[in-house]
Amino acid sequence: MKIAFVGKGGSGKTTLSAVFTRRLVAERAPVLAIDADINQHLAAALGATEEEVLTLPTLSAHLPLIKDWLRGSNPRISSAAEMIKTTPPGAGSRLLEVAQDNPIYAACVREIDGARLALTGPFTDDDLGVACYHSKVGAAELLLNHLVDGPGEYVVVDMTAGADSFASGLFTRFDLTALVCEPTLRSVGVYRQYLGYAKDFGIRIAVIGNKVCDQDDLDFLRDEVGDNLLCWLGRSSHVRAAERGRVLPVSELEPDNLAALDTIRAELDGTTRDWAAYQRQAVEFHLRNARAWAGEDLAAQVDPDFIPSAR
Repeated sequence: MKIAFVGKGGSGKTTLSAVFTRRLVAERAPVLAIDADINQHLAAALGATEEEVLTLPTLSAHLPLIKDWLRGSNPRISSAAEMIKTTPPGAGSRLLEVAQDNPIYAACVREIDGARLALTGPFTDDDLGVACYHSKVGAAELLLNHLVDGPGEYVVVDMTAGADSFASGLFTRFDLTALVCEPTLRSVGVYRQYLGYAKDFGIRIAVIGNKVCDQDDLDFLRDEVGDNLLCWLGRSSHVRAAERGRVLPVSELEPDNLAALDTIRAELDGTTRDWAAYQRQAVEFHLRNARAWAGEDLAAQVDPDFIPSAR
């Protein structure tokens, strides 16, 4: 199952991505975490040292490898160079599993305190004026298009802040979008913006209240987001310690906050993926890109009879 953590900058989505991933790891669930935020902090939130963070590989740096391996023997894709971030899988494509040995994971995925993590890569000085961040997350979009995770397997993605996710089709790749929302008008504003963009695509949004201090905070969120409020987390000394570089065992998280993580997992486990719809959305965004900027000829990459499925 795939889950994205989104929200206003500073709302705590990276922290929640990390503690949710660590909770899954502690429960011995197969999990792959992906940092798709322009500010790459998930590795540190999972417990990596500053020195370790500097040595981690990135998906964007291995894009040719990723494209070449995923295209496999798909006859509709003549070369890796012809693949774009939205290219959907077809007959002959190689499909990824969450727990698998393959060249992409060997090059790009590293384990941090038991959690397997892939980084899209930071926005660098070399990118200024010549690239947008969505060229970086294109590698993650390709992975998710080709990833056939099944029940009891998890992909956790820390997304970029605000509504920037809608600049690509990446926002359709998830079974559940967890929108982290503080009890503030600015944070609720991002929720409403996200809800407005997502409504036409059948995106399931669950609001996760964060930094909820008292009943007034909770009442505010309930008034503003209604039934979309799935659960909430209060202020946490455990999280505060992690923010200061001391990552404690996730089992030491406050009981109410642990229960909130388990509520998120239960909601995710309760969803059923429609693989045909999943492929249809991938194809829709690929065709949009082909028409808008990539070239109409890339529409021929679509295999109309192909539908991926979990193994």
